[in-house]
Amino acid sequence: MACGTQGGCAPRIAVVRDPAFAAGIGQFAAIQSAASSAVELSVIDPRDVSSLEGAIGTFAREPNGGLIVTASASAAVHHKLINSIAMRHRLPAIHAYRYGVLSGGLASYGPNTIDIPRRAAEYVDRILKGAKPSELPVQAPNKYELVISLKTAKTLGLEIPPALLATADEVIE
Repeated sequence: MACGTQGGCAPRIAVVRDPAFAAGIGQFAAIQSAASSAVELSVIDPRDVSSLEGAIGTFAREPNGGLIVTASASAAVHHKLINSIAMRHRLPAIHAYRYGVLSGGLASYGPNTIDIPRRAAEYVDRILKGAKPSELPVQAPNKYELVISLKTAKTLGLEIPPALLATADEVIE
């Protein structure tokens, strides 16, 4: 734990990722590069669903913690369980997609899931009109959304700064 002599502790973040999902390693690397040196980062690589409780519980024994849940099929399937465990241990959880907030997470920041299929439909339209798929550019999401749950913040005793709330695409009361 990174605690100073004045009793203050550095924020601690556990990154929950699926070790079987190769992108989880890249997502953790991106989080590492964006994190301040004043933030203590650790990884939770659950081997299976049953190990989530123990891993998150062990992390929660020290103060000033929170979770970042990376995007993966496992996180999509188990977001309710992850949020349930996080709430039991009073840990805020940040997700990549809105559904993580709807099931009890504190916030999400990720691609707009409505925009992705719409853009895929545009690709199909272009192909049906004669474009060669191999000549179409690969596209990354270009609409991202910030969703914040005030209900979860209140339950955890957190105050969300008004400036952050003003930038949110959706605030869940």
